[in-house]
Amino acid sequence: MGRPMPQPGEPLWTEEDRAWALALAQVEADTCPDCGQPWSEVSAIDAEFAYGAELLRCHACATGARAAHRYQESGGDPRGLHVSILKR
Repeated sequence: MGRPMPQPGEPLWTEEDRAWALALAQVEADTCPDCGQPWSEVSAIDAEFAYGAELLRCHACATGARAAHRYQESGGDPRGLHVSILKR
């Protein structure tokens, strides 16, 4: 919900807003873009065998990938192609 809209003369960002934004920037900078785990933990030498992985298939993404593959195999140009996935 946040605070109400700033009134004329009030700052757009409060000190608390700045603190939260800086904290978020720090968290995002320390986050692996693939798995979402903290770089500071996952890149530690003793973390090499500390994680397990489970393969999961997203059936919606698989359906989209199959449609894109069929399109490309039939001669369609995949550049810029976006797949919209709708549940039946």
